[in-house]
Amino acid sequence: MSQIIQLPDHLINQIAAGEVVERPANALKEIVENSLDAGASHISVEIAGGGIKLLRVSDNGTGMYADDLPLALSRHATSKIKNLSDLEHVRSMGFRGEGLASIASVSRLTLTSRTADTAHAHQIRAEDGVLSAVSAAAHPIGTTVEVCELFFNTPARRKFLKSENTEYAHCATMLERLALANPQVAFSLKNNGKSVFSYPAQSLAERVAAIVGAEFQAACLPVDSGENVLRVHGFIAKPTFSKGKSDNQFCFVNNRFVRDKVILHAVKQAYRDVLHNQMTPAFVLFLEIPPELVDVNVHPTKTEIRFRDSQAVHQLIFHSLNKVLADTRADVTDSVGNASEILQERVLGEPASVPSPIPNGAGLGWGQTEISGSLKTSFPNNQKVTPVNYSAFRAPKQRSLSLRERQAAMNTYAELYRDDELTAWEQTHLPETNHTQAIESSSEKIEKPDYPLGFALAQLLGIYILAQTADGLILVDMHAAAERVNYEKMKAARLSGSLKTQILLIPMTFAATHEERAAAADYADVLCDYGLALTDLGNGQIAVKSVPAMLGQADAAALAQDVLRELMAVGSSQIIEQYENQILSTMACHGSVRAGRQLTLPEMNALLRDMEATPRSNQCNHGRPTWVRIGLADLDALFLRGQ
Repeated sequence: MSQIIQLPDHLINQIAAGEVVERPANALKEIVENSLDAGASHISVEIAGGGIKLLRVSDNGTGMYADDLPLALSRHATSKIKNLSDLEHVRSMGFRGEGLASIASVSRLTLTSRTADTAHAHQIRAEDGVLSAVSAAAHPIGTTVEVCELFFNTPARRKFLKSENTEYAHCATMLERLALANPQVAFSLKNNGKSVFSYPAQSLAERVAAIVGAEFQAACLPVDSGENVLRVHGFIAKPTFSKGKSDNQFCFVNNRFVRDKVILHAVKQAYRDVLHNQMTPAFVLFLEIPPELVDVNVHPTKTEIRFRDSQAVHQLIFHSLNKVLADTRADVTDSVGNASEILQERVLGEPASVPSPIPNGAGLGWGQTEISGSLKTSFPNNQKVTPVNYSAFRAPKQRSLSLRERQAAMNTYAELYRDDELTAWEQTHLPETNHTQAIESSSEKIEKPDYPLGFALAQLLGIYILAQTADGLILVDMHAAAERVNYEKMKAARLSGSLKTQILLIPMTFAATHEERAAAADYADVLCDYGLALTDLGNGQIAVKSVPAMLGQADAAALAQDVLRELMAVGSSQIIEQYENQILSTMACHGSVRAGRQLTLPEMNALLRDMEATPRSNQCNHGRPTWVRIGLADLDALFLRGQ
């Protein structure tokens, strides 16, 4: 007697529902994606009871004919693909043909639709997978899918759901992701009869501001690799905006929200020089790639993908983001976009927590804090932090200036406080000859360069440099700024020469996995370029015979394993560069000016000029801002001028 039986279709659908419809948010995703594939320009969603009691999605898409309604609720029935070639080149959001069938098998579902060339709409109902006859209905052009009592016939599955508020939050997050990927489509959401949001059709920048937040928009940098076979574009946050959580990370591949380790690794590598490793960057990135170069049929939920050439994708994203982040300097963009709001919040609003000073030896004077879009989210409300005691710092002492320093200071102040009105009066009232000579001498002068960070005025408590610009005040953390300047100079000097290797007197060996041995053989030439010489000893051991000279004191075995692990994951590795940069960063920190050191005005101005010409100078090596701008209007508001 045979022990293998053919499962009934209804049970098959319920099994599939366990993969496709994990919770109400997954059902909502499947339905809204069908609306997008139907060309809808407006999608409205109504939720009740966290999506368990009711999910209703209405759109103004092309609609369906009466004969298509039963097929829409059948397994593996779809209009998206017809053969294998269509599957390999699929651009639609849905294509598996099991979403609606799976939802209908575990709920009470009503499907109503009308096309533009039919006199009225048609409707079909499904309860516990049993379909009713198609009947006439009243409905505008488009489709409405109503799902009631999700998992009513599978109580065991329903027990695994969270509270209604939690399930609603997942539904709202899922809908926001879809709205973010399709700004040309209007979206609206109602929860328990109350309107939550209504996004009109708008530009990508406007949709990003509406969903991710105005704070992110104010602190974001545009990214665009340009039109090519592969293209990445979108927005990334300035390093000074990044936080310790990853809730503002959105990645879309061909407008499909995904979580991909290759993309996330490339983003992390691009930020490694400007962000502390405990902080996560915020970004909204769109990767456009030919569909034949990406496999979206990896998982039923289609949130996992696989690239045919993951190394090319990694390199594109890394270099595109790295180029934008390299331009985070004073002559391109502000370090902190909301410095005035933070200042006013501290002075006029409720005082926010101030970080404690760093222990002795750090040389910064302030704790490493992240100025994010909202100061209140940077420091938890339940965290009690003692304000900094200024008496802990060495009291500033002004020494006398040398003759050369005095002359340089006088020239600086003469430039800052020159009287343009007096110059105009002299040109008007002086004799014609003098006036002509003045015009001729001025024409011979070279146009003065623009200095975004202005000119130094003074030093505050041996920690900050105060500088004046044409429209306000600049505050510079001199240690953080000098650290970044020195670090970038050291990196440039290292890249200008060839990589030197050091042959180990006694090779280091380590036990290698099968994957590590395969990677060592496949990437042997790449490893040599990194300065690593690896030899497979044939007994499960790999020997490290040479390492980069700068890393001669490092753990050679651990270094080799880290490089091999990264090569296996993304096809390329920046481990060597990362290790070397850590050494250069430490050297730059120790070689930079310390808090408490008194600088002369020429030294301060020299640091400001270096910052304006140095890549990534808006933040130190740990992601802290190196300078902030306080505009004249913000100062007037603090002193209530003009009110």
